[in-house]
Amino acid sequence: MELVKLKSGSILEEKEGYSRIVALDNWIFMSLTAGRDYKTRVMPETAVEQARQAMKNVEGALEAVGSSLADVVRRRIFIPRQEDVPEVMAYMGEKFRDISPASCVSCGPLGGPEYLFEIELTAYRGAGALPTKNLAVSL
Repeated sequence: MELVKLKSGSILEEKEGYSRIVALDNWIFMSLTAGRDYKTRVMPETAVEQARQAMKNVEGALEAVGSSLADVVRRRIFIPRQEDVPEVMAYMGEKFRDISPASCVSCGPLGGPEYLFEIELTAYRGAGALPTKNLAVSL
C-alpha cells in the first residue's frame, strides 16, 4: 500500500501545510478546491466561472492520481451567496449528471469575500468502471 500526497500549485498548500489530494490505496480525498487558476493566480468574478475553474483544477488533480470525475462518490459544495446556487448547481448537474455522487450544498462564508465557490470530493479509484445498481425509494 502507498500513501500519495499531491500538491497542485496553490501557494496555500505550502503556507497552510496541506495537500490537494491524499490518496490511500484506492481512496482519494480532495481538499476544498477554489476556482483560482493556480498558474496565473486569476480568480474569476462570478460564482459559476469560479465553479468552472475549480472543476478544471479538480479534474487535473484527479487525473494526476489515475482517477476521474467518474470515480467520485461524494461531493461537498460551498456557495456563500444563495442567489448563486441555481446557476452553479445547474452547472454541477451537467458535470455530475451520470455520476450521481452523494452530495451536500452549503451556503456560508468562505475564506474571503472573493471566494464564491469551493468544492471538496471523495473518490474511489475505479468506481466509475464498476457495475451500478440504481435503486429508488419513496420516503
